[in-house]
Amino acid sequence: MTQSSREAGATRRKMLAGALSVLVVRPARATPESMAAAIQAFVGGVEVRKGRVALDAPPLVENGNSVPIKVTVESPMTSQNFVRTVAIFNEKNPQPNVATFHLSPHCGRAMVSTRIRLGDSQNIVAIAQLSDGTFWSDTAELIVTLPACAET
Repeated sequence: MTQSSREAGATRRKMLAGALSVLVVRPARATPESMAAAIQAFVGGVEVRKGRVALDAPPLVENGNSVPIKVTVESPMTSQNFVRTVAIFNEKNPQPNVATFHLSPHCGRAMVSTRIRLGDSQNIVAIAQLSDGTFWSDTAELIVTLPACAET
């Protein structure tokens, strides 16, 4: 093996080790500020009002690996008055945008449900965009006793 091929191999190993240390050392983490920025990007600067949205989640979560979340919005779901989008945000998981659901009058009910993973106790926000362009929200504080995504 020549001197230059040994140096090239050492350089590649150093680059790979450096890249892996960046991936392992700094996992992505949402913050209350990044959640607020994600919400502003979703609503486009329009005022978000409290009400019309019911976020149903257990206040005390024993295991953060599978947390049931249900969002219901007061709406007649007619062709003139319906829910367009329901989005769920969190403040401490890897990404602030948990889920976005697109609805139409054909859905019949403005209700969505899912299961999410929570890495820590945090606030969850559900926002609904109605066909008239208004945004409505509800917030729930969840306490997680055994977090998911925990580093060991």
